[in-house]
Amino acid sequence: MYLLMKQAHISFALISISLFVLRAFWSVTEAPQLQQRWAKIAPHINDTLLLGCAVYLMVYSGQYPFADHWLTAKFFALLVYIATGTIAIKRGKTTGTRLLFSLLAVATFSYIFAVALSHSASMGL
Repeated sequence: MYLLMKQAHISFALISISLFVLRAFWSVTEAPQLQQRWAKIAPHINDTLLLGCAVYLMVYSGQYPFADHWLTAKFFALLVYIATGTIAIKRGKTTGTRLLFSLLAVATFSYIFAVALSHSASMGL
């Protein structure tokens, strides 16, 4: 079951960043597709499943934020990802702001991914 949940977590993470990039592109280009019902709901469903898998993996493995440094780094980076993503898609007033925060969100996601692969907050830096 652990390996299935780990694979699901990875899959949901890849779907999450794919949906984010698509929605960020629509936000920066002010495309009407961003207002479609599915574009507003699907990312939240996917991210809920992603978080559910993360909680399962955390409990099953006995590794927790604030006890394991790499999970603490992922936790705080996730908060940064959510904040930058919100500005990129919803709260950014100008195209330039939305583009900048889209790039920052993708960079933050990349950091989260690297930390997950290496189990190191510094990723060997």
